Amino acid sequence: MSALSNIPKHAVLPLGQWRMPDLRKAAAQADQRMLEADVHGVAAKADILNQLAHSFPLPKHFGNNLDALYDCITDMQPLDESSHPGFIVVLENLPGPKHSDVREAILDVFREAGDFFFDRNIAFRVFYSVASA
Repeated sequence: MSALSNIPKHAVLPLGQWRMPDLRKAAAQADQRMLEADVHGVAAKADILNQLAHSFPLPKHFGNNLDALYDCITDMQPLDESSHPGFIVVLENLPGPKHSDVREAILDVFREAGDFFFDRNIAFRVFYSVASA
């Protein structure tokens, strides 16, 4: 868990210097469930939600709206018998400046999910990148 020890257990942070192989390794070492989605080239909220539904293990009945995304994320369970229950979520290429309202709405769902998991003592770290242009 040392690679994650300097990161709060409940955070939504820019991907920054983190590399995907390092995050995958940290998730495996920490027994934390890894969720990854790349929404490159997608800017409309409905399209992003659709991509998340395909990238994450969301149920078939996912309602393709922000409330449903929150409900489905908070229904997820950490890995069975994990010594450090939690999630590492990576959202790559979220919409850039022209669609910052959509990006912030999506990130707000993950911030609220972080609060939910905080109350249950389950780590929930989200790393994101913003598409250029």
